[in-house]
Amino acid sequence: MDTIRQVSEYFIGLQARIVERLEEVDGQRFRRDEWTRPEGGGGLSCVLEEGGVFERGGVNYSHVFGGGLPASATAARPELSGRAFEAMGVSLVLHPRNPYAPTVHLNVRYLEARKDGAEPVWWFGGGMDLTPYYGFEEDAVHFHLTCREALQPFGDGHHPRFKKWCDEYFYLKHRKEPRGVGGIFFDDLSGPDFDTCFALTKSVGDHFLPAYVPLLERRLATPYGESERDFQAYRRGRYVEFNLVWDRGTLFGLQSGGRTESILMSLPPLVKWRYDWQPLPGSAEEKLYTDFLTGRDWV
Repeated sequence: MDTIRQVSEYFIGLQARIVERLEEVDGQRFRRDEWTRPEGGGGLSCVLEEGGVFERGGVNYSHVFGGGLPASATAARPELSGRAFEAMGVSLVLHPRNPYAPTVHLNVRYLEARKDGAEPVWWFGGGMDLTPYYGFEEDAVHFHLTCREALQPFGDGHHPRFKKWCDEYFYLKHRKEPRGVGGIFFDDLSGPDFDTCFALTKSVGDHFLPAYVPLLERRLATPYGESERDFQAYRRGRYVEFNLVWDRGTLFGLQSGGRTESILMSLPPLVKWRYDWQPLPGSAEEKLYTDFLTGRDWV
């Protein structure tokens, strides 16, 4: 079986498994939209809005190809500029309605760049990260332990490196603060060989549900009021800022002519910005900043 088919079959199956489990949690079905890209390829977007649990959630699969890599993909590899490409992946963002339940992001992806007369250049990338609005230490520890478990079979050095990479990547430079409590992130993974890189990427994808669903279910019945919803909307603004200003995946999708509705499904439906807002001293909102948005080592 060729590499493209192996990877695409895994990604399609992963999307289906995740959507099925999330529908069990939410009680409502995701809308499924198949789409095609005029330049080549397409995908399946699974989106849920105003669900029982998720105010918005999207689990997307895309498989696109074209005659030239977008600038976002060649910024670190200018020698690949102009090469034909084939890219695929699963990307999800879940925004629960309850402010005590965290937002979460997962992405696993594969890209091949081709040029006549040369061997294809390929790499995997991905990761998952957690963005709480109200911090719970046991939730952050569970999430990070599961991330470490996903990487452990591939060597002790992967988790510290990918955890640090995540902390540095999901950082709002203009705010000088992390987006959340992190997780793992990796890109340009092409060694030592295809099988090892594919196995690692599959392990990350397979560990998403056990990393997130237990803590989601733990928080769903927590009572909340308008003040908590207000803070959630304020913090969601940081999520929007990161995705639109810094996220390379968003740029790649837009620059490659991807489906805009699918790319921007990651944005929360309700957001607020305030001028120079500060949390009350000693409040749970302040604790998010002092105890959780610190890039600490959770395991």
